[in-house]
Amino acid sequence: MGKGDTVLNAVIGAVVTVVTTFIPFSPVLGGAVAGYLQKEDSSTALKVGALSGAIAMLPFLLVVALLAGGLPFLPVFFDVPGAFAGIVVVFVIFAILASAVYVVGLSALGGYLGWYVESETDL
Repeated sequence: MGKGDTVLNAVIGAVVTVVTTFIPFSPVLGGAVAGYLQKEDSSTALKVGALSGAIAMLPFLLVVALLAGGLPFLPVFFDVPGAFAGIVVVFVIFAILASAVYVVGLSALGGYLGWYVESETDL
């Protein structure tokens, strides 16, 4: 935890994001922690916030990968045509991409806000 330790600060921010997932906009909080701990310029705070969001996506991607393992067997269990299974796959891919944009984008915003609080205020 210190100035310039980008990976450690990003991991700490990611842990905060994952622990506070029950709070709306929790990626902003995790990114803010990472940006606050970084204590460098605003562009570095944006990068550490975005990295924090990318790391925070890993548990979500693991769960999605485990659930997606059953998608090829969807027509067997539910007697649906293969086209429906294809639509489900496309929807899952879209949901993953939308979630990644949400988490990484808000974490980058939080990184900037954390840098602002650290450098421009007395907190």
